[in-house]
Amino acid sequence: MDPFSPVLLKISEGLTADNVEAMKFLCPGVGKKKLEKINSGIQLFQCLREMNKIGADNTEFLRQLLTHIKRDDLVDILDNFESCGAGPQDDQPEPEEQRKLDIAVDVISEHLGRNWRMYGRKLGITDSRLDHIREKYPFDLQEQVVELLREWRKLKKAEAKVDALISALRLLNLNFTADLVEKELSSRQ
Repeated sequence: MDPFSPVLLKISEGLTADNVEAMKFLCPGVGKKKLEKINSGIQLFQCLREMNKIGADNTEFLRQLLTHIKRDDLVDILDNFESCGAGPQDDQPEPEEQRKLDIAVDVISEHLGRNWRMYGRKLGITDSRLDHIREKYPFDLQEQVVELLREWRKLKKAEAKVDALISALRLLNLNFTADLVEKELSSRQ
């Protein structure tokens, strides 16, 4: 089964009829007759998937729709999918390690700055993926870093460890940021 389908189902279940109507209004590329037949979020998502507007690796349009209708709770479901995927929990780090990773992401995203592409390469993210991240958030450096770390977590799955993030920072001589991560982790234990 496609891992993105359960995410779309969960989002659809959270939508009201008014939400669906508002989202339909925000989809001018879909034909008017097609839109008239759509009565649920799932039907709209299926249509958008057929048009390649949304997908497991292309969630930006869906994120914009949910943001425009002010459904941040549903955007959180999408964020969770992007950071952890929808795979089995065996593919995820232990809960304690996830907590540490969340803390590290917060600190790194606040302090990494323009070195984020170099850092991404050190973490094993491809240049094409880095370009996609830059295009997705062209004017928001902090969001670029958050997205980079989401990609890394999806890539590493259960192998994602805070120590790897800190080691990569130190290899790039970003010791101040690495020290801040360690300090924040020790203060929250």
